[in-house]
Amino acid sequence: MAPPTSPRRNLWPHAIVATFVLFAAYIGTMVQQALRTSVDLVSPDYYQQELRFQQRLDAVARTAALPAPVRIHFEAAARRLQLTLPPALAGQPVQGTLQFFRPSDQRLDLRLPFAPAGQPPQQTLSTRALRPGLWRLRLDFTAAGQAYFLEKELTVE
Repeated sequence: MAPPTSPRRNLWPHAIVATFVLFAAYIGTMVQQALRTSVDLVSPDYYQQELRFQQRLDAVARTAALPAPVRIHFEAAARRLQLTLPPALAGQPVQGTLQFFRPSDQRLDLRLPFAPAGQPPQQTLSTRALRPGLWRLRLDFTAAGQAYFLEKELTVE
């Protein structure tokens, strides 16, 4: 007579339950980590700026279509920045804003009025207040009721 054998237990139900538990723990860990991660927007009104995106594209296209480019000349030794508009905009009232945007630290951003004068229209600014590093210069102005926009990178040493 054969010795009594115990029935073999099937481990598949336990393996399936363990897999689901491990997957749920993994998803829970990922959700917790995602909630702890700080996501700083570049500006507090980022979403409103996105709504004005098409107007910005039109202003960029209008700036590119000028007969001569807007000249931005940075004199590192003198810590001076000179912005010169094309002669086609001479004699027209021009006003706007000039923003020094620091991608690495929003607290260093600087916004100045832009009101060029002379023939050709130009404005000279001191850059002594700017810390060394990469800056994005955003020039947003209107002339004769038309909006213009230019963005350039500037490295202050």
